[in-house]
Amino acid sequence: MVSLVMAYRSFGRSWQARHPPRYAASLSPPSPSFGHSSHTPDALANYYGERALAALRQVAEVRLNDTGRHLAGRELAEAAAGCEAIVSYRQSPGEAETFRHAPDLVAFLRCAVDIRNVDVAAASEAGILVTRATPGFIPSVAELVLGQMVDLARGVSEAAAAYHRGEVPPARMGRQLAGSTLGIIGYGAIGRYLAPLGLALGMRVLVADPHAAPEDARLVHVPLERLLAESDVVVCLAVATAETENLLDAAAFARMKRGALFLNPSRGNLVEEAALLAALESGQIGGAAMDVGRAPDQMPSPDLAKHPKVVATPHIGGLTPQAIEHQAFDTVRQVTALAEARLPEHAVNAAAATRLARLGIALPPA
Repeated sequence: MVSLVMAYRSFGRSWQARHPPRYAASLSPPSPSFGHSSHTPDALANYYGERALAALRQVAEVRLNDTGRHLAGRELAEAAAGCEAIVSYRQSPGEAETFRHAPDLVAFLRCAVDIRNVDVAAASEAGILVTRATPGFIPSVAELVLGQMVDLARGVSEAAAAYHRGEVPPARMGRQLAGSTLGIIGYGAIGRYLAPLGLALGMRVLVADPHAAPEDARLVHVPLERLLAESDVVVCLAVATAETENLLDAAAFARMKRGALFLNPSRGNLVEEAALLAALESGQIGGAAMDVGRAPDQMPSPDLAKHPKVVATPHIGGLTPQAIEHQAFDTVRQVTALAEARLPEHAVNAAAATRLARLGIALPPA
């Protein structure tokens, strides 16, 4: 019988579950099956989803973890003792120490796209499979960007906050997005979704991406320097890599139109925060919105978030039921595949996952 521990952690919470297979006869002898979780019922509903949890319970017994602490390293390995798989959210790291002290572990399944805190090399050395989920948050993130663009242009949050304090805010001149220029840095899935929305608002849309060019003739593919110089609104959707670390630095902000708006819904390490703060203070940047930053769990940094020209949200771009369920059900399907002696989809290191043989799963060709 296969056991699966689910170390699902989201926004400061984690949960785990162990799972019996559908075809136990073809696997190892039966053993106790139970689930373990530190999520509250509300957290489970919000960050994994009741429908996905119910689907998981069709193939698993779930026990909630009452420690209220995040599990990592050896502690996570000990919690997963006797289990063949761990399912984790982006905050739960896949550390070498976990893989070294989990002799029964076959697979580490990440319920997120981002696997930067998973030591894939250590997992491969141990013969453990690593998988990831697919990006189901594309519409949700793009919609948040649109909302933040309107907020920055019209001062919605500022006026609402004044009314909440019992004050009457002054009526201030806003900006019209129609007729202005939107610059999108990074033409990945979210950029491709956002660009037509900008066109629908009547904006001219520029795209800067050295690795992808838009096929839509209405979009203008330009170098980054030109995008910065011509855009009234700049949205950073670049992929976070060593190459793009601090992509938006003091020089980049200096190239932008004076008073331009800047939005970062991607990753905090794309932006040199001291440079952005200085640009806001000087008026070079007229306003900024961010859903990410360099604070824990990729949250906006407090020093930036409190600035009066900043609209910050606590990493909620993908926090909608549709987006959460998309990735949660990816993990349900991956669990089911393991139970049925099949290689799960979206494997990162399948050729190195020699422990899959314990479940009767053949390795793909190297």
